[in-house]
Amino acid sequence: MSLPNHATCTISVIGLGYVGLPLAIEFSKTLICLRTGENLSRKIIGFDINKQRIDELSNKFDFTNEIPREDLNQLKNIELTNKESSLAHSDIYIVTVPTPLGISNKPDLNPIIKATELVGRSIQNRKELVEQGIINSAPIVIYESTVYPGLTEEVCIPILEKESGLVLNNTNYKKSFLCGYSPERINPGDKKRRLKDIIKVTSGSSSEAAAWIDKLYGSIIQAGTYLAPSIKVAEAAKVIENTQRDINIALVNELSIIFRSINIDTLDVLSAAETKWNFLPFKPGLVGGHCIGVDPYYLTYKSEMLGYSPQIVLAGRRINDGMSKWIVEQMVLEMAQRGINITKSKVLVLGITFKEDCPDIRNSKTFELIKFVESYSMECTVVDPLCDVEASTNQLGLKVLRDIPSDKKFSSIIISVKHKDFLAKKIDFFNDLLEEDGIILDLKGILPKSSKVIRF
Repeated sequence: MSLPNHATCTISVIGLGYVGLPLAIEFSKTLICLRTGENLSRKIIGFDINKQRIDELSNKFDFTNEIPREDLNQLKNIELTNKESSLAHSDIYIVTVPTPLGISNKPDLNPIIKATELVGRSIQNRKELVEQGIINSAPIVIYESTVYPGLTEEVCIPILEKESGLVLNNTNYKKSFLCGYSPERINPGDKKRRLKDIIKVTSGSSSEAAAWIDKLYGSIIQAGTYLAPSIKVAEAAKVIENTQRDINIALVNELSIIFRSINIDTLDVLSAAETKWNFLPFKPGLVGGHCIGVDPYYLTYKSEMLGYSPQIVLAGRRINDGMSKWIVEQMVLEMAQRGINITKSKVLVLGITFKEDCPDIRNSKTFELIKFVESYSMECTVVDPLCDVEASTNQLGLKVLRDIPSDKKFSSIIISVKHKDFLAKKIDFFNDLLEEDGIILDLKGILPKSSKVIRF
């Protein structure tokens, strides 16, 4: 089997979001292999179907805030494009498109299917270059999108074979392609643990493919790689990383519900428990985003396909999905006990992205929380310094502000996201925004305890 040259191959990254863009840039700027020390002269193609995204990146703007403008100004050895024809000369295709949920929390496979069809067509066009002797190696397709165990081999590979006319792992490189899976581990907004600082799990459709893919990632990942024994193992490892976190957060969320009824502070209890060396420091809160709130459903979908209905995983999902409603109910109860008129009360919601210091609003549970607040005929003011204001406003049907208004008083303030801008504020700042009997729901535990602060 003839495989691409590690040092001179052309790599196309399909999808330039939170995962694909940092990956494409890391490949483009790494000129010496971290594993072998050899010089690298690879060509990198960053592909996205969204022309606006390509135009923004070409103008040195990244809406995800993952790549600073100064880094975009120094980009070399990378072509940014939305033209499918640009992919025909590629040796490696890395798919990093989203894998969201659809109706009834079932996996929405349309993005990964469409991306796979595109790659298949590109390989078909590449085949002409192979037949002309311009290219003398088999292409390799690598998936990074989070999927359920088995999806790469059961869904994606048949599509690649159909679209390309090639066969997986054929010994004749002119008739073959290879495949692999290397799950993304990007942590949006994290400036300390970047792509190259996180161990990369790799796998391949054959021992030869697995070794080649592992060496490819090893050339740019300083933390090193872990070669999994199969594609399914690598897929499963990724999906349980976030499932484990989801279940642990569900546990502390349920504890928060219990401790609220006992009338003790959950964060006080956790601080005491954390003095034991093996206690896991999870905190209660809203669980959204495109990973923790999504990945468990991919696992349970596959499990139910095979006839087993998971108990713990789905129980954790039910608890976490119900937290927005429970928090608003606790707020309304507290307001009523303090004699605050619920109807027409003014509520300030601070933060609408799914996590701190990140502009991503996908699957943010704060949207749901706001809808519950509005169901009590309360007036909401929403502030987020980082989110896409236009997209957030369109999704909410309620104008989202960049700055906290200073000319209004509120019956309740909900701190739902721990942005640095909010962390920098002192308790007196928040108290000055309150009406006389107003309360603060501190969902992130950033304020000291007081008679006005309700912690969960």
